[in-house]
Order: sequence, then structure tokens, then C-alpha cells
Amino acid sequence: MKTRLSRAALAFTVALICAAGAVRAQVYPDRPIKLLVGFGAGGGTDIVARILAPQMSQNLGQSVVVENRTGASGMIAAADLAKSPPDGYTLMLGTQTTFAVAPILYRKMVTLDPARDFAGVTLTGASPLVLVANPAFPAHTVADVIAMAKASPGKINFGTGGVGTTPHMTAELFEHDAGIRMVHVAYRGEAPAINDTVAGQIPLMFANLSAVMGHLNGGTLRGIAVSSAQRAATAPDVRTVAETLPGFAAETWFGIVAPARTPHAILDRLNAAARKALGSVDTQVRLAQLGMSNSSSSPEEFDAYIKSEIAKWGQVIKDAKIEAAN
Repeated sequence: MKTRLSRAALAFTVALICAAGAVRAQVYPDRPIKLLVGFGAGGGTDIVARILAPQMSQNLGQSVVVENRTGASGMIAAADLAKSPPDGYTLMLGTQTTFAVAPILYRKMVTLDPARDFAGVTLTGASPLVLVANPAFPAHTVADVIAMAKASPGKINFGTGGVGTTPHMTAELFEHDAGIRMVHVAYRGEAPAINDTVAGQIPLMFANLSAVMGHLNGGTLRGIAVSSAQRAATAPDVRTVAETLPGFAAETWFGIVAPARTPHAILDRLNAAARKALGSVDTQVRLAQLGMSNSSSSPEEFDAYIKSEIAKWGQVIKDAKIEAAN
């Protein structure tokens, strides 16, 4: 009798917990939502977040506030997200830098496991990278850069927004495929690296196309080549790296994640709001103007995609013998 009563009490308790979760999901959201960005203001990730946030605010009926928490290739923001309550009020717009590269590069220093610690909301799109140079830099083509680097190995500096970022990984792949050696100058975010390239403090860098379109249009930076397999619609005159190094391709993808164990009903609510924002004409036009693709997924599809990207970039890191700085 006692056993039957105990089982009944346990079942009743579980039912109450599930019912409470369902009620929370039904009233969600009832206060502002934080959307973390692991990189500085003005970089590609920040730009995407600030395009989506107002639309998502409108769709959810609550403010979605972007917060920049920089450092460690986005891992500081990711660690904060992993420690946040799984209630849908703290989210993050991340990239493969944070969710597929940095956990591998920093595996001896961090304990984050994206497949374990986060729940996907939706993929939001991708941005090609572009190899840009200060206008005073003499190289105008990929072949020119390769020739200069081979003539002066270890003498040409290139900037990135940090170790393990997609621009850094792309530059490392470029060096590997071209058989050259340059010097990596890591900044705390993409924007300051871009600023120093414009100022001539460093000669060139791979940057998210979305973050440098204004400079390309204004002539303060010169586009040498895009990293995508095809030329970018917004920069059709800029050749691809693959036109010189066949098979070369890399892009930055962006996506929204929540802490693990966030209720499915809340993930579905966020997914619907984000996909509606991505489907709006205003969002599509603004992303297209930045040279970015616009795509979305279900939470389950995004979880599977993150796992596939971890495997892909893990192999790249191994093959290119890329190591995190001490």
C-alpha cells in the first residue's frame, strides 16, 4: 500500500511540475529577453543581432535587448549563457567560432560542450568573408598576396577579431592551402581589427563581408577576394579565393541558442518569432545589402547542424595543426 501511495505521489508531483512548465510556456515571455553577443559592437555578429532584435521584440511582445560580452572568441558570453536559467530569458546569437571551433581549440581550458550545454533555437544565415587590404598595400589579387608572402615569409601581418574566430580559421586555411606563412595579430573583436586595417596599422585581414561593406563602398578598404565558393551578389567584382585556390570555401554562420533544458514550448515560441523576423522584407533587404544569406531551421535541425560543424572544424583544426595561444 505504501509503495502504491509513494508512486502515486511521485506521479502527481511530476504532473504538477509539467503543468507548471506548460503554464510558464503559455505566458512566456512576460519580461525583457537578453540576447548575448560574444563580440564587440560593430562586428558581423553584433550587426545581425541588432537587425533581428527589434523584429523579434515586435513578434514576442517583449523587448529583446542585445548585450555584448566580449572575450575568448565568444566563450565568455557562452559560459554566461550556460549558467543562465533555462527559462528563455537569456539567449545568445553565436557563430561556429563559439560553438564549433573555440571549444576544440580551448578544450584544455574550458569545459563547455555545445552539444550538451545549449539548445538550438534556429540558424539565422551566413556571411561570406572577404580578404580586404588597406588601399596602400601593393597586393591587388590573391596571387599577389601569395607571391609577397612567399618572398617575405613571416613578415606580413594579418588581423582578426580573435584566436579561433572564423576569419582567423579562414586565414589559417588560406596559409595552409597557399603554402605561405604570415603573422596573426589577434584583436578583441572584429571592429578594432577593421579600424586598424583602415588606418594602415595592419595591411590586410579576412573580415565578415557584412562588417566591411561600407568600407568597400567608400574605398577605405580594398576587396581582394571573398571566401565563399561563389562571388557575393553585393560585391560581384570581387573575385573568390577559389578562383586562385580551387576548392577553397569558408563562411560565418549565425544562429540563436538557449541554455540546455529550456522547455520545448519556449524554444518553439522563440523559433517562430525568429523565423518570422527572418522572413520580413525589411530583414531580408538589410541582410542582403550586407552580403548575407538568410536561412532558418527548426531547433532540432540546428542542434544537428551544430554537431556536424563541430566534426567539420575539428578536422580542419587537426589537418591545419592550429593551436590556441597560451
